[in-house]
Amino acid sequence: MPVMSSELAPSRPERADDGERRALQLLVVDDDAAQRTLIALAAKQAGHAVTVVATCRDAIREVRNKRFDCVTLDLMLEDGDGTEVLKVIADTRFAGSVIVISGMDAAKRIEARLLARSLGIDLQSLPKPVDLAALRICLANLGKTALGLPVVHTWGGVAAESVAAKHRS
Repeated sequence: MPVMSSELAPSRPERADDGERRALQLLVVDDDAAQRTLIALAAKQAGHAVTVVATCRDAIREVRNKRFDCVTLDLMLEDGDGTEVLKVIADTRFAGSVIVISGMDAAKRIEARLLARSLGIDLQSLPKPVDLAALRICLANLGKTALGLPVVHTWGGVAAESVAAKHRS
């Protein structure tokens, strides 16, 4: 059963006054209760609907039974490897994004990114402990692209100017 509390229960989709924002349906997969709570609360405060789970088994069940815009995924879970979840995500023809948030070293996160790419999954990665500012930027960018709008946030010098320029004319 998914780990949920009244504070983390899914919220209704919200729109900003300018109409350019909508809630993402987010699945948080992490066996570390503190990290899971931080990720879920940050997403919830940004207005997104959040479902949280702690195991590969629960993540696989959720991905098979519900539509999500984004999955945050720890690669080292108590009951298995997060790459098993990536494979199921690919099998379900998931059209959203995956953000790997893992304590694994950069080489392992790169391996996961290559696996995801081979499976046709859009994957980003952040190290643990999660930098909440970076996570909020990732989610804001995903919210924009889910609406077909240009990415307007950047992090770590990642340029989005070419995408933004295309939409200015």
